[in-house]
Amino acid sequence: MNHPVREDTFPYLIMVRVTRTWELWGGVIVAAVLAIPLSVAVISLLARRRARAGHPAPVRTALADVGIVTGTLPWLWMILTPSSGPTGIGLVPFGDLATLANAPWSVVLTQVGGNLLVFAALGALLPVRTPHLASAARVAAVAATASVTVEALQYGLRLGRFASIDDVLVNTLGAVLAALVTRRSWARRTADRAVSP
Repeated sequence: MNHPVREDTFPYLIMVRVTRTWELWGGVIVAAVLAIPLSVAVISLLARRRARAGHPAPVRTALADVGIVTGTLPWLWMILTPSSGPTGIGLVPFGDLATLANAPWSVVLTQVGGNLLVFAALGALLPVRTPHLASAARVAAVAATASVTVEALQYGLRLGRFASIDDVLVNTLGAVLAALVTRRSWARRTADRAVSP
């Protein structure tokens, strides 16, 4: 005998959240999954081309280049998709994060977790790609610049999204944390010559 799921239970709330996520971002999810075989092919072609050109790290740089693109584009697609919300800008650091303190856990997870992941692939793989960016400070600078650009686009294009300095801070933190995870794989200055595309 089937029992209906009560609306105040944890499984129901998860089911609603998953359904809503699929409605909003199902296309992005499908595109990201379909991009996996294409990404593998591009990595292989890039690595071979670079090996023939005498590149010192053809596989590592090909993996990093494709990983940065495929790990970042779906997030950019999501946050630059027009929404029905109000357009605004928040320039007070930690102001928006403070308002999240009273929000439901699912909202906090979506907002903070999502923003931590936006430039995580970029942060994890830039220092693997090139020794010139093999430092947390340089990763932070690149991620902050990219995040400011995205927030400016959200505001300037009137996408129905709220541009916030807190999003920049959390995006940057996510990139730096991801960079620290890959620290053992960072490119070494002594091992790389000039990198050709």
